[in-house]
Amino acid sequence: MHKLLTGKPGEKMLLLGNEAIARGAIEAGVAFASTYPGTPSSELSLNFFQMSRESDLYFEYSTNEKVAMEVSAAAANAGVRSMCVMKHVGLNVAADALMTLAYVGVKGGMVVLTADDPFMFSSQNEQDNRYYAKLSGLPMLEPSSVQEAKEMVGYAFDLSEKLKEPVLFRTTTRINHSSGIVKLGKIRKRITKGDFIKDPLNLVTVPAVSRKLHVKLLKNYDSAMQLAESSTYNFVEGDGGWGIVCNGVGYNYVSDAVEELQIEDRVRVLRVGFSHPLPPKLIKDFLGRCEKVLVVEEGEPYLEEAVKALAQEKGLTLPIAGKAPELFSRLYEYNPAQVRTNLAAYFGVPHESPALPDLSDLPEIPQRPPTLCAGCSHRATFYEVRKAAEGLETIYPTDIGCYTLGLLPPLSSADFLICMGSSVGTSGGFSKVTDKKVIAFIGDSTFFHSGIPGLINAVFNNHNFTLVILDNGTTAMTGHQPHPGVDMQQLQMDGFGRVSIEAVVRAVGVPHVTVVKPYKVKKSIEAIRAAIDFEGVSVIISQETCALYAKSLKLARRKPFEVTDKCRNHRDCMDNLACPAFYVWNERIKIDPNLCTGCAVCAQICPENAILPRKEKKVTA
Repeated sequence: MHKLLTGKPGEKMLLLGNEAIARGAIEAGVAFASTYPGTPSSELSLNFFQMSRESDLYFEYSTNEKVAMEVSAAAANAGVRSMCVMKHVGLNVAADALMTLAYVGVKGGMVVLTADDPFMFSSQNEQDNRYYAKLSGLPMLEPSSVQEAKEMVGYAFDLSEKLKEPVLFRTTTRINHSSGIVKLGKIRKRITKGDFIKDPLNLVTVPAVSRKLHVKLLKNYDSAMQLAESSTYNFVEGDGGWGIVCNGVGYNYVSDAVEELQIEDRVRVLRVGFSHPLPPKLIKDFLGRCEKVLVVEEGEPYLEEAVKALAQEKGLTLPIAGKAPELFSRLYEYNPAQVRTNLAAYFGVPHESPALPDLSDLPEIPQRPPTLCAGCSHRATFYEVRKAAEGLETIYPTDIGCYTLGLLPPLSSADFLICMGSSVGTSGGFSKVTDKKVIAFIGDSTFFHSGIPGLINAVFNNHNFTLVILDNGTTAMTGHQPHPGVDMQQLQMDGFGRVSIEAVVRAVGVPHVTVVKPYKVKKSIEAIRAAIDFEGVSVIISQETCALYAKSLKLARRKPFEVTDKCRNHRDCMDNLACPAFYVWNERIKIDPNLCTGCAVCAQICPENAILPRKEKKVTA
């Protein structure tokens, strides 16, 4: 049985933050969960998926975050506890549903997890989703530790049912991907079936209904504010005159810094865990006891602005600082040393940073830029597209996925990217205002997520570009989650349908559609060239299973290749493909047989036919 479905109350378990959140939801009786995968939230969804195969928990990988929000909203409005999971930019996609769901509300508890990504470890921006709470008028909770994350989920479900509206649960990468000892609680019985009671004059958001619902939302806001005032997740520590306001992982850095600077008797700390609505009375009382205040928060000055406004309301003139060139930045993650240094500087505490170790006698660490895996079919497709487009001025809009790594030389097949699905929409714009050939790239999962509307738009408006759909049979970048085009039989899972990308493309009216197998280089180049030459919208579907996914499925492995003595050291393989299975030894190109997947793409572009299947070495006694 899945480990998160076991364990008795009081037992302790080492869990990843995402595992702890999943366990907290299970303890709270979550019965319906939905997601579109996105790091740093992906492991949470994976655990739900695994548990759903062993229990009566319903879980789905939805087509995109908006759909995930909608299915969970329906479950919650039928009285079933639901959870909708996504990364921070996913909430942009789901916001259309969320903003009005705040008006409609829910019957059963509904928690919307948004996993923010300061420093952009795996994201295109580091937006601060606390502002979504402010925009929607919904409550927001923020844990500071793995254990607290588990406990806070249960509180979030109870809060949702008390207020009858969704609750936003904001984490950051440092919470999602940290591990900690978690004390288990009792698992509440799941209620998997509900009942929807018709009430169109409160549930169908035509203007007359919505005007009334907005009044209700604002009343709920006032109720939530009172709950924030007394919430155990908003607390004050210490009784000194120096005030520190913090949230999330920043609280841990502050606690360590206060101890290391030995200023415990001089500091008062306000930790905000119920961060929207903020508790005005608690904050004003806190400020009234302080000489000066420092706000420690990653991201935007969300707390800082609110604290300054509340100080003004109370008529206080004490110094309040946070974001400033000499203090904290709006960029990236914070770290313990940074927080300690800034606390010392702001409060005038003598402090010397520990001396950095002398590393001058150590060799420089080789740089390894992110790269496509050995044998990745995307590398072959990029090579083939560039060959087919030789001599043309091109623009390569790309999209969100592994294939975004086509950005780097020698593939150099990414020129523009803003969000999921943008490759298709922006291609239409480029094709209308430039004379360059536009060739876009989008992955299979991203195509289902948000590529289809752009393609329909292109057909209707008679745009002129080639769209290359990189179909590797899985949502590879976030850990091989399924999408509507995945063959679930390969995973020994029944009860799923399957949507053909080719059928969808043809159904929306694309006049030129070709399916290629990218490991067949010559044929692929010819087919891609024909698509590029076509006037209008053309689509190439490049089909080949992700190399890592194929390995996990235990599909038959091809024989690795080697560079033979026929090689004249032209290095076309290295210079044009840069597969990580290549390496240079004694000024000669070699292939690591442990990395080579046997895709044979390099063998097909070698001018001397010097790359051949590896011969087994005979062992003599």
